[in-house]
Amino acid sequence: MARKIRFGIVGTGKISEWVIAGAAADSRFEATAICSRSEQRAIEFAGTHGIKHIFTSVSDMVNSPFIDAVYVATPNSTHARIAIEAMTHGKHVLCEKPLAANAVQAQEMVDCARDNKVLLMEAMIATLNPNFQLLKHFISHLGTLRRYFAAYCQYSSRYDKLKEGIVMNAWKPELANGAIMDIGIYTIYPMVALFGEPQSISASGILLHTGVDAQGSADFKYPGMSANVIYSKIANSYIQSELEGEDANIIIDKIHSIDSLSLIPRPTPGSGRGPKAEWTQIGHPLCHDRYYYEIKEFIDLVSQCKTESSVNTHWNSVTTMKILDEIRRQIGVKTM
Repeated sequence: MARKIRFGIVGTGKISEWVIAGAAADSRFEATAICSRSEQRAIEFAGTHGIKHIFTSVSDMVNSPFIDAVYVATPNSTHARIAIEAMTHGKHVLCEKPLAANAVQAQEMVDCARDNKVLLMEAMIATLNPNFQLLKHFISHLGTLRRYFAAYCQYSSRYDKLKEGIVMNAWKPELANGAIMDIGIYTIYPMVALFGEPQSISASGILLHTGVDAQGSADFKYPGMSANVIYSKIANSYIQSELEGEDANIIIDKIHSIDSLSLIPRPTPGSGRGPKAEWTQIGHPLCHDRYYYEIKEFIDLVSQCKTESSVNTHWNSVTTMKILDEIRRQIGVKTM
């Protein structure tokens, strides 16, 4: 029987519930402990998910013998502190995106992981999706690549609260929140994983009175190609993401989850009157919940005594954070 990896979970929000639900398909996963500042909330969460051990202190949890790894699902501003404390005590860390509040903190986390010879991985689900590997494979069918375009715009119910005068965590700069950190990262991390660091960045956006961004766009320059992303928490968009090549295109239905991929070879030019482009489905329906794949990757790495994912690499995480920092600087977002 495969060895169980005992997880201590920090944070009792929806994302923790989704990860536990997705992880249920991996028999090696065991949610052993929950940590929350509210003991009552921890008790309720533990009861719902069958978790044995309850903590109200991260220090107490990472010092306990009950866990092998920590899943961090707290506000962005706390990621580095919690992860570093866990890794210093020999615990592996799966940390929600974005990895940290800024690139300096992200690098400190990476350095701590290497010093303590433990696994640190950012929980970016899109790049661990099997369809992302298919996307990488089919890029060679596009010929000379000319553009990467990604969109993720989703109206937030928390924005309604803000318009009522209630400032929820999502709009607080002291928690390193805002649209680029919450959902804009989903458009940028895959770009970095595919093409590396851009040569230049030009960004614009809309700021809220709290000092965080509500939506934005960014243009990136790469050798021989450009990249463009749009993201929003105050408006919806139904635009799909796309890789554009001289010979073909790949359409991505949702950049944050990649449920579907289509390959479209370039039709013979006909001034708009030629044959229609033929779409071929190249993606596969997911066999599991989208969060299963990040848990599987993480547990595989722990079981193999590896300290870094070859997909969600430390370099990808730190480079993405550098880009987020620069976008926020250009837009004028208040940062830590």
